[in-house]
Amino acid sequence: MSELRELYQEVILDHNKNPRNRRAQDSATHKADGYNPLCGDKVTVFLRVEQGVVRDASFVGSGCAISTASASLMTESLRGKSVEEVRALFGRVRSLLTEEVEPDIEALGKLAVFSGVREFPMRVKCASLAWHTLIAAVEGKEGHGSASTE
Repeated sequence: MSELRELYQEVILDHNKNPRNRRAQDSATHKADGYNPLCGDKVTVFLRVEQGVVRDASFVGSGCAISTASASLMTESLRGKSVEEVRALFGRVRSLLTEEVEPDIEALGKLAVFSGVREFPMRVKCASLAWHTLIAAVEGKEGHGSASTE
């Protein structure tokens, strides 16, 4: 598990310093805003969904390193996935963050590094904010993303 912990630190630092897909999208078909009132993290998730498949995903916002890295990694993982696959991936990430489960590295890829967040319960909401905002965007609930882990 120490290898995963080291990878966690590397990936978080890399995606915080050089976030991928950090941009607004004029062509977005889905959008939602998320806010974590406990720490002030804010994120807006943009999706361009065509024929039930995510063609582009991006985000803008401000937050801690974990929040930024989570949004960056999330947007990288979405392109080419169907809306159903996105919902399933959300479920796997939520379980990874909130339950004592071994990460399914094959199913999660780089996202498995977030298993380390469970060790810091106050940071779970930082890692999950972009994901809950993603689901709000998919469901057309603009402005209703939250840091809830329920």
